[in-house]
Amino acid sequence: MPIIYKCRHCTKEIGRLDQHVVESTMLGFDQLTTKEKEDMIKYNANGDMEIISICESCEDTLGHHPHYHELDFFIQ
Repeated sequence: MPIIYKCRHCTKEIGRLDQHVVESTMLGFDQLTTKEKEDMIKYNANGDMEIISICESCEDTLGHHPHYHELDFFIQ
């Protein structure tokens, strides 16, 4: 079951873990609230786990344009 990290804004794949066994504490999931887990962790029909995060490019853009934080999506 791969764990795929994707950007919430541009949907670019940020990274991937292809290990069969990974403890959630190693990934920091135990630090998330239930709401954060619901918002950030998705399971695909094929069994892959997607972690919704933010890539460096989008983070940099948000840093230069703070008013974009008000938008759900700022990349068209």
